[in-house]
Amino acid sequence: MKLTPLLLSLGLFASSVSAISKISRGGRYLYTDDGTRFYIKGVAYQEQGVVNTDPNAPFSEPSTFFDPLAASDACARDLPFLQQLGVNTIRVYSVNSSLNHDDCMNALSNAGIYTIIDLSLPLNGSIDRSAPAWTTNLLDLYINTIDTFAKYDNVLAYNVGNEVVTSANETATLPFIKAAARDVKAYLRSKNLNILVGYAAIDADRSWLDPLANYLSCDSDEESLDIFGLNNYEWCGDDNFASAYTDIMGHFAGYNIPAYFSEFGCITSPPRLWTEVQALLSTQMSPVWSGGIAFSYFPAESDQGQFGMVTVDGNTVTTSDDFTQLAAQYGNATGPNTPSQSDASSTQFPACPQQNSTFFASITLPPTPNDTACDCVVNSLSCQFTPQTDNTSIIVGTLIDTACGLLGQNGGNCNDISGSGSSGTYGRMAFCDPGSKLSFVMTQFYEATNRNSASCDFAGNATVNSNAPSSVDAENSAVSACLANTAATFTPTTPSTSGGSSGGGSSGGGSSSTGTSESNGALNQAAFLVHLKGGVLGTGLLLTIMVATGFWTLA
Repeated sequence: MKLTPLLLSLGLFASSVSAISKISRGGRYLYTDDGTRFYIKGVAYQEQGVVNTDPNAPFSEPSTFFDPLAASDACARDLPFLQQLGVNTIRVYSVNSSLNHDDCMNALSNAGIYTIIDLSLPLNGSIDRSAPAWTTNLLDLYINTIDTFAKYDNVLAYNVGNEVVTSANETATLPFIKAAARDVKAYLRSKNLNILVGYAAIDADRSWLDPLANYLSCDSDEESLDIFGLNNYEWCGDDNFASAYTDIMGHFAGYNIPAYFSEFGCITSPPRLWTEVQALLSTQMSPVWSGGIAFSYFPAESDQGQFGMVTVDGNTVTTSDDFTQLAAQYGNATGPNTPSQSDASSTQFPACPQQNSTFFASITLPPTPNDTACDCVVNSLSCQFTPQTDNTSIIVGTLIDTACGLLGQNGGNCNDISGSGSSGTYGRMAFCDPGSKLSFVMTQFYEATNRNSASCDFAGNATVNSNAPSSVDAENSAVSACLANTAATFTPTTPSTSGGSSGGGSSGGGSSSTGTSESNGALNQAAFLVHLKGGVLGTGLLLTIMVATGFWTLA
């Protein structure tokens, strides 16, 4: 089916008669303002970026992205089709906080469509599953996105990660994910923003998926998710509840917070009939699940084949049988309105799961990242990272590897910039941005060689700080003073627009955008480098910072 640009544009951005209802958590369910139980009937809505072809990358994850919420024309083109699908929610995997999203977000709100927005970015803005850390640049990035979308009434949830943990060996990453949820929730509370905080998990071996889900919802409301997403592709073709969902229902039967399928839509037995929608929105599954997100509106390549429901040629959208089938299933599915909001018990938070042979997450979380402390430290350091290129992503990893190796040869180590989610121990600089970490390690090596000028060069990427304390003891005292009480948890604040000597500070905002691929496409890298303060993330083995993790799930 095709629609012309004229028909696509008629009435899409008209003012709404009434504001979209707020969605809140009641026990382990979701409710609208009037107490009606809310079920997510959604679709993943983001064009696939350029897929990372690195043979060492375990997943088909993109290295770029296109922000669909900043593309006014494309949003106007697609909104009638989203309405035909009968969706009430779209999931967007990454957004550019420097762009303007007014047209699309307001149009979606007027149409009664909510958004679930992942806060992470490909390459340089997510928790690294192989070397996890929760750092100032990532927290600032998340906050800037929240600030950009704070004015919209149809943000249902923010995801702090997507499939960061993909195996039992990676479960030590969970303390960093949980710390991210804790700090994002604290920030939202400080701004009186009643938006859910979630995580989207890969469907995996129950021996570690169960404790993963329980870990992210244990102990206290302040440190737990508000909503848990599971990327589930177990229903294929014309399957049935007994064979596809009995197992997952049993494992989540007593789950304590709202849960939904953050992706579904198996392609291994085409055509996609989407009959799982009737099961997902039935009395069999409604005691645990609150709907789901069908993957994907736009085409998306995977190792298993082609996802997608439409093809786009300029302003013309052509729908497939996948689209028609899903629209029919969503149109015939209404989740039961039980339990009532008054009957939903308050959310309980059980004790956290213990570590075992397949689950390695410590209950001790890393502290809240502290920009002020990191800037203070850098200003006190005698050898500072001063890169010779604006594209520091290509050198930071190698430089940290080099500096840590040289420091090790001189009796030192890089423990201060590292953290362990399995032991629950975190170096005193582990929460700092990569540029600050690099300056710290460079200084440690410089001091270990008695301030030999050649030791503060690093191929021209380091400079002696003439304003640093004159003695090593004074410098160490200054650094210790900067880092006093930084093991604490506190409510984050909006990042400043100007940082310290480690580089430019973070800023969000609403600069205008035409919504075209020229202004918005291919990641618009420059808009994000500002968040990374003195060095975008690298690929070194010792680099405890972020690379692309789980931006798309292509099951």
